[in-house]
Amino acid sequence: MKSYIVIGLGRFGSSLARQLCQLGAEVLAMDVSSTLVQQIASDVTHAVVGDAQDKEVLRALGVRDFDCAVIAIGDDLAASVLTTMNLKELEVPYIVCKAHDETHRRVLEKLGVDRVVIPEQEHAQRLARSLHSHNVLDYIELSEEYGILEVPAPKSWVGKTLKELNVRAKLGVNIIAVESGKVTNVSPAADYRIQAGDIMVVLGENYALEAVQKL
Repeated sequence: MKSYIVIGLGRFGSSLARQLCQLGAEVLAMDVSSTLVQQIASDVTHAVVGDAQDKEVLRALGVRDFDCAVIAIGDDLAASVLTTMNLKELEVPYIVCKAHDETHRRVLEKLGVDRVVIPEQEHAQRLARSLHSHNVLDYIELSEEYGILEVPAPKSWVGKTLKELNVRAKLGVNIIAVESGKVTNVSPAADYRIQAGDIMVVLGENYALEAVQKL
């Protein structure tokens, strides 16, 4: 089970924490606001009140033992920078940080953040899925029920034609494109035979897409 600490429980951070927990991850949610912590406490594994700008608070929480830390602090550049520095010094394996704009992004990248997200450009649910599923290359939410998933072709699919796989009947999804090298085959024919290294672009309900990820 992957483990995450989400720091900052505004709309983005709280949504991300809930999504990760729903995907089966262990999630520690943290904010300086006791009100925000109370609001999310029942939806995550643990929720604590604390200031991530204090390195000793983070050390006491054992942040280096988490697989990933997400800094979802608001528009306070100084707070996100100091929190990032603390997490880097405490050797957190993977750090994701929310940025307010491109200037904020550049500062964070210079600090060595592994991934910088501008929420207006990347929905929290999309980020949650891509973080939690190591084989997911991309996820695009179409609605609360449907999405598009981009994944490497499962080993069990390699060497078979789309007709043989019949994923629409068996899994309830549609393969809308196949990326093979630099070539993208949109609406591939039923006799297309999947090759090792192919990237599958799959459309379906979220529960069905989760089944594809497990193949």
